[in-house]
Amino acid sequence: MKKPIVIAHRGASAHRPEHTLAAYELAIELGADFIEPDVVATRDGRLVARHDNEISGTTDVASRPEFADRRTVKEVDGKCLEGWFTEDFTLEELRALRARERLPELRGVAHDGRFGIPTLEEVVELAARAGVGVYPETKHPSHFAALGLALEPPLLAALEGFDGPVFIQSFEEGNLRKLRGTHPLVRLTAGAPPDVAAIAAHADAIGPHKDQVIPRDADGRLAEPTSLVADAHAAGLLVHPWTFRPEPAFTPAGMEADAELDVFLALGVDGVFADDPGAAVAAVGRGRGA
Repeated sequence: MKKPIVIAHRGASAHRPEHTLAAYELAIELGADFIEPDVVATRDGRLVARHDNEISGTTDVASRPEFADRRTVKEVDGKCLEGWFTEDFTLEELRALRARERLPELRGVAHDGRFGIPTLEEVVELAARAGVGVYPETKHPSHFAALGLALEPPLLAALEGFDGPVFIQSFEEGNLRKLRGTHPLVRLTAGAPPDVAAIAAHADAIGPHKDQVIPRDADGRLAEPTSLVADAHAAGLLVHPWTFRPEPAFTPAGMEADAELDVFLALGVDGVFADDPGAAVAAVGRGRGA
């Protein structure tokens, strides 16, 4: 069995504001195998690294008077959202913004305002220089396609010529089917038990929410594992659960974050999404007797 891969979730997002070059650079220093940029589109069709197209929680846009008139209400993937959206800004305008910590109550604000918003091309160039893989996620692909800003062409263009390992991930089956035959594909899942046979028809791996692998009981402790890892492997799928975070607010009751990683790796998962990639690298090493 190959060594499980460590996917730096939005970079080393436990230590730096997510989806910044600083977060990706630190993730590489900590030993991550892949850096993970979520991608959304700008008004002029460029892809930038942001978790969502609504950016008031991860940038200083709300404090910028020159952009006050961009505040609006939109329906995105069936949810009504109010704020500022990347598709209403050109890349040049987004370059003027500064990144903020998304979870300031847990991670502090020491790095707020220090870093900008990178393009996907910049993230890929960083990965190429460092010799690590890229694991982009297409965010809201149907929403952007309806605006005439399809994510697939610029995503593939940004990856053209990159000779490192790539996985492309999405929650949307249709998006993955459009990308079939380009790079290894990962279907993200959450909630009800996934149909691994159906996923194997359009993807190479499954990225399940970790509760789908090991649910929690009424007290918040880890319960018995499901059969998902074995079922997915039997269907020919790799398994990369998400997301392992170091803060007690996210870990199972009565368990440290390191121990949680150990339990999941012992089940035979093929990789983990981690906000603290250094901790995940250490857990992989423990599991292999390093």
